[in-house]
Amino acid sequence: MSGAARWTAAVLVVLVALGYAFWQELGDDGADTAAGPGATAQARDHRDADTPEALAGPRADADLAPCPAAGPGAGPEALRGISVECAGDGSVVDVARAVDGRTVVLNLWAYWCGPCADELPAMAEYQRRMGSQVTVLTVHQDENETAALLRLAELGVHLPTLQDGRRLIAAALRVPNVMPATVVLRSDGSVAEILPRSFATADEIAEAVSPGMGVPG
Repeated sequence: MSGAARWTAAVLVVLVALGYAFWQELGDDGADTAAGPGATAQARDHRDADTPEALAGPRADADLAPCPAAGPGAGPEALRGISVECAGDGSVVDVARAVDGRTVVLNLWAYWCGPCADELPAMAEYQRRMGSQVTVLTVHQDENETAALLRLAELGVHLPTLQDGRRLIAAALRVPNVMPATVVLRSDGSVAEILPRSFATADEIAEAVSPGMGVPG
């Protein structure tokens, strides 16, 4: 092979290598874009900005009811090992033990969800009607905890709230990826019903959460 031919071959090898590297970089950028502009490498329960100091004011404004204390048993097997923050005071809640021995209505929502905002006051009214027979426990499923507290304060809803930015509870209970969604847990920890729908009134909630589902009417 002549010197000119060897030089041409070397240039072609370099160009091919550069082209391949550029193609890989484009592929990586495309993958990042497909994941979404707000995507993070790992979901978090709340943002770095949601420090105890930053949350103190929104927590005072929201004035949420305390999260349930731990029951006597281990609670539903599906929820064991899941611990999240109580949005009202920042304490750590063992979810399985918190729902143990209670009839619980879990309401899964996010601050940016319009139907959720419409439904939360109805959930609060349903809790008021049912008293100690039922525990309505809301689960905020976005890492922006400050926004959740501000939304609850705006709505005047003071229900106990779990901050679950990683959506661990929904995943454990196999709740469809929609919001709002409601899960009814019997006092023995079994799932009575999963309701991937919104409710407009306390009457609608009472009709769906029926005695046949383990909840008194």
